Amino acid sequence: MEVMEEMNNAEIIKNAMDEFEMIQRYMVLAKKENATETYAELKSRYLLLKALLSSLGVNLTDIDKIKE
Repeated sequence: MEVMEEMNNAEIIKNAMDEFEMIQRYMVLAKKENATETYAELKSRYLLLKALLSSLGVNLTDIDKIKE
């Protein structure tokens, strides 16, 4: 809980957006390589990040490349 207290919303959003972008890149690669298990694991993290960013008020319309 101490870490969360030290981070402000802008830092939390930036970190989540950076990870969201990275996860999406890996998902595209996993799908291209037909790595279904890897894709499923990445999708789980993607959905969690998507929910977090949405709850923080981030509009994902333009940055969500996966659209699932």
